[in-house]
Amino acid sequence: MDRLDNTVRPYAWGSTTAIPRLLGTEPSGEPQAEMWMGAHPGAPSRTARGPLTEVIAAAPERELGTEAVAKFGPRLPFLLKILAAGAPLSLQVHPDLTQAREGYEDEERRGVPIDAPHRNYKDANHKPELICALTEFDGLCGFRAPLEAAELLSALEVDSLKPYVDLLHAHPEEAALREVLTAVLTADPELMATTVTEAAAACARLGGAHAPYASIAHHYPGDPGVIAAMLLNYVQLQPGEALFLGAGVPHAYLNGLGVEIMANSDNVLRCGLTPKHVDVPELLRIVRFEAGDAGVLRPEASPDGEEVYETPIDEFRLSRYVLPAGGPGRDLIRGTPQILLCTAGSVRTGDVTLVPGGSVFVPADEAVEVSGNGTIFRATVVV
Repeated sequence: MDRLDNTVRPYAWGSTTAIPRLLGTEPSGEPQAEMWMGAHPGAPSRTARGPLTEVIAAAPERELGTEAVAKFGPRLPFLLKILAAGAPLSLQVHPDLTQAREGYEDEERRGVPIDAPHRNYKDANHKPELICALTEFDGLCGFRAPLEAAELLSALEVDSLKPYVDLLHAHPEEAALREVLTAVLTADPELMATTVTEAAAACARLGGAHAPYASIAHHYPGDPGVIAAMLLNYVQLQPGEALFLGAGVPHAYLNGLGVEIMANSDNVLRCGLTPKHVDVPELLRIVRFEAGDAGVLRPEASPDGEEVYETPIDEFRLSRYVLPAGGPGRDLIRGTPQILLCTAGSVRTGDVTLVPGGSVFVPADEAVEVSGNGTIFRATVVV
């Protein structure tokens, strides 16, 4: 197996302290937003044998297993991260596989440069993802029922929001959500900025269920995404709880530390809370206007001690082991590629001891046992 040396991404929304605290290092004063583990070409993990991208490319069937290569091709189909949000990330959705392929082919055909700021599709893959909280973790996930959103907006007593409240009352669920989100994102920017300012002041005054939106507006003053965010479910995960974000589900991470895993893609359609490009027509084509519960996941325990976060896709499978002091070691199933990440205590795997933030890549043909006193996350695929 290969001990991984991983890149930390300094995105502006990152916490300055959460990842250093996990790693036991001194904060630099700069934001540390994401630590990437995997073979994404943008920041592949480094090993003693070279970058993980090159290690896999040199012998994909040995490293990934014949079944994984047959199903996903000669590449690691997931990216594992530690994510530390100190400020809200952009409100966004991801396309499904067909939409991603169509969008990518269209932009390629039209000659849109891959690094153009208005480019929507960086690749032809979908990007389902899962976030598992290591600390209390705040986020937005999926649409509220229209009447709940209407009640939240109405309580602000902002005159310019009344037309949205009326729309939420007047139409069936899908049409109501579509019309209001469209109206918010296509409103006159100056008028919307005034609306957001008034709404933010009201949220701060009311507190309670409105408090998160005052905080969002503090980071993104005047942004229409503040109003769009009020259409979504607010959720606060406790450590060990998770959210699965499927195609078309609007979401945003607001604050906290978590383990995130996703299909290996960069395809993002933004709705707001960002200075980046927002392609409203394409966004509205991708969003699923379905109201419902945020769907908090809790791990399902197996007899062997593995706690699995069940999701409906195959590109990744995330589980964890909480190992008690003096307890038995756990043999991990072989045959697929694995990344093991320690998040608490001290865990031994093979001849490697992992402490929080430490990780290894385990090739498909290698058997491994984990033991110790701590928590270890296991990322692999379903074949």
